[in-house]
Amino acid sequence: MHEIGLMTSVMEQITESARENGIERITKVKLVLGKMNGALPDALEFAWEIMTPESIFVGAALEIEQVDIVVECPKCGAESAVGEIAYFCPECGARATVKKGQEFYIDFYEGDERKEDTVEGSDGAEDSAGQRPGREG
Repeated sequence: MHEIGLMTSVMEQITESARENGIERITKVKLVLGKMNGALPDALEFAWEIMTPESIFVGAALEIEQVDIVVECPKCGAESAVGEIAYFCPECGARATVKKGQEFYIDFYEGDERKEDTVEGSDGAEDSAGQRPGREG
C-alpha cells in the first residue's frame, strides 16, 4: 500500500512547516487528490488513522478533495470531464491531453500555535519571596 508512504511524506512536510511556524498541534489537513493519481482516498484515510496517534496530528481531521479527470483535445478544442482514465477526446476521438486529475498536494493545514512561557515580571508573576509585585505581605 503506497498510501502509507504518501501519508508519511505529507506528515513530514507538515511537521517541518509547523515547527518553522510555531505550530504545536495540527487540527486539520486538506489534501487535493486527482482521480487519475492512483492513490485511493480510503487507503489514505486508513493510513492517517494508524499514523496520527502519539503525534502532533492526534485528533486532527483529514479532508480529501477529489479532482475529476479533465482532458483537452488539441484537434477540436473540446475540454471534457471524463469518469475514468482517458486519453482520447470523447467528442471527436482524437488523442487528448490530460489537463486535470493527476494532482496530489497539501492544500492547507490548520493548527494551534505554541503557547509562549510566561515572562518574569508579567501579570501574575511572583518574586523570589513568593509575593506578587505591588503587594505587601
